[in-house]
Amino acid sequence: MAPRPLGAVVLALGGAAAVLGSVLFLLWKAYGGRGREGSRDGAEDRWGAEPGRFPEWDAWDPEDEEAEEPALEELEQREVLVLGLDGSGKTTFLRVLAGKPPHEDHVPTSGFNSVRLPTKDFEVDLLEIGGSQNLRFYWKEFVNEVDVLVFVVDSADQSRLPCARQELHRLLDKDPDLPVVVVANKQDLSEAVSMVQLQQELGLQTLDSQREVFLLAASVAPTGPGFENPGTVHIWRLLLELLS
Repeated sequence: MAPRPLGAVVLALGGAAAVLGSVLFLLWKAYGGRGREGSRDGAEDRWGAEPGRFPEWDAWDPEDEEAEEPALEELEQREVLVLGLDGSGKTTFLRVLAGKPPHEDHVPTSGFNSVRLPTKDFEVDLLEIGGSQNLRFYWKEFVNEVDVLVFVVDSADQSRLPCARQELHRLLDKDPDLPVVVVANKQDLSEAVSMVQLQQELGLQTLDSQREVFLLAASVAPTGPGFENPGTVHIWRLLLELLS
């Protein structure tokens, strides 16, 4: 899959909206997905100051000793946008992929998080934008600039599923060809809705049959060994397949 060209994030936005949207995107690209996290008080927790640890379950054959790996600077880049309502588990998902310990006392992201994961043939830049209502306005400015959308849903918070559905469909209307991976997070909780019910609640069955849409269950816990979570492994492998 050839990477989508990254043009300007916004072509016509007025005032502060244009400034903030452009700054978010430029910061993401300037720091190259190296995991810079915005916080409520403006301080920065550089939990990904170096490229993320290479997941041992990445998709290539480690026994292929003769294959010469390309230099890091020569790798092509793939862009993944990670969105979802606040509290859905987006930041924990990124930290698990990056091999970082999840925050035990996590507060909602007030800006953005990003992480870069190298693979054999390309680098994957994942960008998470906070899910609070004031930040959702900027989501749509990024969907045309990425290769895959990951939309994380708190499947145990049924009262907010209508809002999640509205935001998801608004994003998909911006790009009819963008592949989307819907992550049904917190499936380990007793109050989580079933995958069949979640599909209906999010209106996934109404989407164009030509669009690539995937619904995967996950339980990205705030503590514990994330790499042992089979849901996270399956999501990463699917992303690699979509990005190849």
